Amino acid sequence: MSEHFEGGCRCGWIRYQIAAERLPNTYACHCRDCQTWSGSAFSLQFILPEDRFSFAGNPELYELTSPSGRLSRQYACPICFTRLYNTNSARPGVVIVRAGTLDRSDELKIAAHIWTRRKLQGSYIPDNVPNWPESAPADEFIAALSR
Repeated sequence: MSEHFEGGCRCGWIRYQIAAERLPNTYACHCRDCQTWSGSAFSLQFILPEDRFSFAGNPELYELTSPSGRLSRQYACPICFTRLYNTNSARPGVVIVRAGTLDRSDELKIAAHIWTRRKLQGSYIPDNVPNWPESAPADEFIAALSR
C-alpha cells in the first residue's frame, strides 16, 4: 500500500507529492556537476517512477545537453531558485528528486555513493555503504537503493 510523502521548494511556491511504500533511499553523487549545482561536496537525491510524482506550481525548466547527447531537464522554483528534480533522456520514465526538498528529509537514509573519485577530502563514506568511483552498474545501483 502506497503512502504519500510531500516536499517542495524553500518559499513554498512549488509543492510535490510522491507515492511510495516507504521513504525512498537516497544516493550521494560526488561528480563535479552535482558539486557545482548543489554548491556543496555532493548532492543527495532519490529516484522515483514518473507516475508516482506529482507537483503543484510552475517550475522553471533548464535544459542541458551533455557531450554524449543526453538531454537533462532540470526543474527549479522560479521564485526562490530551489532545484527540485530532473529528468534525463538516458533514464526515461523516472524523476530524480533532490532529497533535501522532501519535508521529511531528516529521516532519509543514504544507501549508496557514486563518483567517489571526485569526493572532497574529509568526506566520510561508511565501510558498509556501497560506493563506486564513477557511475554504478545499473543492477548493483538498484540493489543498493532497494535495501
